[in-house]
Amino acid sequence: MGKQFNHLDQSKRDRIRALQDEGYGVRKIGRTLGIPHSTVSRELVRNSHGEDGRTHPTKQGLYDPATAQHKAYVRRKYAKYQGKKIQENINLRTLIIAKLELHWGPDEIAGFLKKHSNCTTASCLAYDIGSGCSEGVIYVSKTSIYEWLRSEWGQAYCIHLYSGRYRKKTRKPKTTERVMIPHRVSIHDRPSTIDDRSEAGHWEKDAIVSSKTSQGKASLSVDQERLSRLLNACVVPNMKPSEHIKTAKELAEQVTVHSVTYDNGIENKEHTQLAELGIPTYFTDPYSSWQKGGVENVNKMLRRYFPKDTNFDTITQESVTEAIRLINRKPRRILGYTSALQTANDKGVLRVGGAFRG
Repeated sequence: MGKQFNHLDQSKRDRIRALQDEGYGVRKIGRTLGIPHSTVSRELVRNSHGEDGRTHPTKQGLYDPATAQHKAYVRRKYAKYQGKKIQENINLRTLIIAKLELHWGPDEIAGFLKKHSNCTTASCLAYDIGSGCSEGVIYVSKTSIYEWLRSEWGQAYCIHLYSGRYRKKTRKPKTTERVMIPHRVSIHDRPSTIDDRSEAGHWEKDAIVSSKTSQGKASLSVDQERLSRLLNACVVPNMKPSEHIKTAKELAEQVTVHSVTYDNGIENKEHTQLAELGIPTYFTDPYSSWQKGGVENVNKMLRRYFPKDTNFDTITQESVTEAIRLINRKPRRILGYTSALQTANDKGVLRVGGAFRG
């Protein structure tokens, strides 16, 4: 259990003033009252009369117990301890916990509450694409949710956050370029309609490999559509280029694909087979994975379900499909708190009558 703190009351403030009048110093007052001398010092600084022009010259800097008690009361009255709004509202707290268990992030929960401020608690808990709304719920910001999660009341639910990093990751400097992929076209030659996300059907591709300690050969082939942020992923038995190009072709049969942006992994060596289907390919600069940051970000979401020590030899496609289904159906801030699946459907990424695993 942590330290217990007791606030000063009127009687102790009266005694502080009385001991002051007797010439006691801060440390001696603390010893007499059985409280830290720093508490006494802080009390005298914070709750004495001010020294500005609003205070009468005869009272400036003077410690008055009644005034000190009132200033402390006002400060406490308008103070908001971490997570107060959530902790004191059981319906709001239940809703937030339910969404966290669905692997929604605090920002997505806050955005959903703001956008669907007319939902009942029940309908919010059952929210999916196309659900209705009727009655109001309380809005709470993502900052408040994070504060509640980091307080003693919410710490038990931090396990539902997909990333433990709260600081910006430092980028490594570029090193010498290695040319391993023939006929690669630089990302800098990509049309502006892809760069500004004004057209749907442009994808970014990446691979998540098994951990070195597991010695697994399988990997996860990950795709994300740039405009809708729609996610696709499938288990690949190894890192051979022939296996990874197969997944790209299968994706083109399920959804609209106008281009694919790769990194410089050797598994992307056979990208020219997409050109035979009329699909151009582009490559990031070496050691610049941030240039396809969308798919890199969604990799972090997948790591919730498949941590870095995962051996993909032991992972089934069914478990991967369930993970991407949850991700594709949750609201995203970048999409105005609409789900990626709904956005993809609205933008024509999903083919009519086609089957998509997410």
